[in-house]
Amino acid sequence: MPLNANAVRVAITGAAYVANPKSKLPVDATTPWDAAFTDIGWISDDGITEANSADTSEVKGWQGGATVRKVISSSEMTFSFTAIETSKTVLELYHKGSKVVTTTGKSVLAVKAPGPDKRVFGFDVIDGNSHIRIVIPDGEVTETGDITYKGDEAIAYELTLTAYPGPDGVVAIKYSDDPAWGTTPAA
Repeated sequence: MPLNANAVRVAITGAAYVANPKSKLPVDATTPWDAAFTDIGWISDDGITEANSADTSEVKGWQGGATVRKVISSSEMTFSFTAIETSKTVLELYHKGSKVVTTTGKSVLAVKAPGPDKRVFGFDVIDGNSHIRIVIPDGEVTETGDITYKGDEAIAYELTLTAYPGPDGVVAIKYSDDPAWGTTPAA
């Protein structure tokens, strides 16, 4: 199998987006996001981490106790990133169920105990002319990290969101205009 250095991608830049549930979803990798989506802003240089996990249960045979099958008992897809831009959007994602209220240029965030707050999320991952767009039609921030207030670093908001399956079982949709996606290395 020949190696193809032209198919090596690096996530040089990109963006993270959020919208209310049932917002109009994109259908390709490059069409501008619908006006319902808000750019979350600056993300730390750690980028965005996609994680997929599955727990399995072993089925053992009576004859010798050998494993004869593994059954997926649960699975999860998460995306983690650290927002380093402070905004109404970021604060409301970090403090689920809380709202920033601004009147006459002054804002208040009454932090509530977290409650359900499902949203639509999306990510653009860009390497030159190669685009990957990831859409999570039904997601929710399920973990947050500590906030550190310190004189020599940005206030950062660590967010982990979980992608939930839709009626068809789809948890995320990935689009790309990258030619490498459509090629198979020759044997």
